[in-house]
Amino acid sequence: MSDNREALSQLRDDPEPLLDSPEPAMRRLAIVAAADHQRLVGRVAVMLATDSDSAVRRECAETLGRISSADRTPLRSALQDPDPEVREAAANALGELGDRTAVPELVALVGNTNEDALVREAAVAALGAIGDTRALPILLENVATAPPQVRRRCVVALTVFDGDEVEIALRRAAADRNPMVREAAEMVVGRSVD
Repeated sequence: MSDNREALSQLRDDPEPLLDSPEPAMRRLAIVAAADHQRLVGRVAVMLATDSDSAVRRECAETLGRISSADRTPLRSALQDPDPEVREAAANALGELGDRTAVPELVALVGNTNEDALVREAAVAALGAIGDTRALPILLENVATAPPQVRRRCVVALTVFDGDEVEIALRRAAADRNPMVREAAEMVVGRSVD
């Protein structure tokens, strides 16, 4: 019990030594705690690129996504991480931060039909959150052609854009063969299409 209290006290007061823990779970806790210590944000960014444990790298991406002052370059680089969960977390973080400079990389993820579907979904959600019109062509394409979960996410992302082509795409999605895509589009369009 005393060891647990010491670790918790260490996490609160100065998590830096625990960032070097041999235990991935302890490093993950230290990363979360590091968000409250501005001097450690750069260290978390380095760990995003270098830690051997993918769960730790994912935690780094999630944590950096909650720090508006953090350098976004490591998150954009993490879109190429070998682990799809890290790429997904990086895409989510960039969307949360509204990073317009990441739009080309996010568009590439959405357009990569060999990419993990959850990563593509996260990239679509990020593009919707960012709301940059450079994303519109890939969203319009994927709302009609991507796997169902990506099409559904495209419906939601398209709601931040205006224009006839968006309205047409959303109405078509309301008649999609997949019920979850149809349901999302019907909520947006405001009527059920039989």
